[in-house]
Amino acid sequence: MPFLPIHDQNDRQRISTPYVTWCAILLCVVVFLWQAGLPEREEFRQTLAFGYVPGLMFADLRLAPDLREIPVVLTLVTTQFLHADFGHLIGNMIFLYIFGDNVEDAMGHARFVGFFLLCGILAALAHGISVPDSRTPLVGASGAISGILGAYLLLRPRSRILVLISIVPMRLPAWLLVIGWFALQLLFGLAPTDGDRVAYWAHIGGFVAGFALLPFFKAPEVRYFGD
Repeated sequence: MPFLPIHDQNDRQRISTPYVTWCAILLCVVVFLWQAGLPEREEFRQTLAFGYVPGLMFADLRLAPDLREIPVVLTLVTTQFLHADFGHLIGNMIFLYIFGDNVEDAMGHARFVGFFLLCGILAALAHGISVPDSRTPLVGASGAISGILGAYLLLRPRSRILVLISIVPMRLPAWLLVIGWFALQLLFGLAPTDGDRVAYWAHIGGFVAGFALLPFFKAPEVRYFGD
């Protein structure tokens, strides 16, 4: 990761506690601890069962009967709470913690739940369309978090974000940070590389979904382009 956000300067205006953001973080951590406590073979089995495997939806790939836990359409949701390793989890949770509360503030708790899950679903589908024959499970909350970034760009583009670039702390405007992040996803997503390793098109799809869905989920009184 070329940069890591540490803190934003936004105060919440409509909610006192971002319960959904905190619950999503807690759920991801609990699921990761469950994964980490499994034997390696069983952990891989559960990742296949609950992660999103594009080939199950877009190609003729089939799992062995003992691996099929839930219908593939439900894995569009369950995949959002699995993570590949500790670094993957921590990186996603930092982004969710910093950007999620302000988007939840703009929507309210209930609408933010729907927004989060729908962005994650659309992100997974975007990844699946980009690699329809893939046998590799997609895991992680980054698609849904990308949607949060898309919404944040419209809501608080001028907010100052404290960011670590390498080991150097800098304060950058949110629009520069988010647009720079999205440009990197496009750059790597369009590059001729193995799309299974990092799901850049899930990030792109989630971001576009969040950007487009914000008008339908934000509270009517919430204005665009706030500080």
